[in-house]
Amino acid sequence: MKKQATHFSFLTTKEKWIEAYPIMKQLRTSLDLQAYLELVEEATIKEKYQLVALYVDGSIVALCGFMPMITLYNGRFIWICDLVTSSLDRSNGFGATILKYVQEWAIKNDYSTISLSSGLQRIDAHRFYEEKMEYSKVSYVYLKKL
Repeated sequence: MKKQATHFSFLTTKEKWIEAYPIMKQLRTSLDLQAYLELVEEATIKEKYQLVALYVDGSIVALCGFMPMITLYNGRFIWICDLVTSSLDRSNGFGATILKYVQEWAIKNDYSTISLSSGLQRIDAHRFYEEKMEYSKVSYVYLKKL
């Protein structure tokens, strides 16, 4: 039987962040638990980072971390920082479900645009964003480590 989404929850405590870590680790493989907790806490305080979880049958199946931002290019928008579905629960529509939830949150909170970046190697993710979620590829993101 296909699982059905039961509820969404914004994760705002260290205990909830720890609960989410095994799923986030599937996306952010370089982060150990301590680094993850430090970054989530700092981003939450300084950047208004939000981490929302999709729970099914009492367990997290997908996470989306995002930040409200303002730039001259996008105006008021939501930047998707992290989007991951548990490897055990992929291909059940949970990624689309949580992304749609964040889109609805954005609209309710007066944000008219959502933006994200995706690694060049993530071909399946690109297909998901472009074909299923109707996102447009509008730029490249460049990075220089200092």
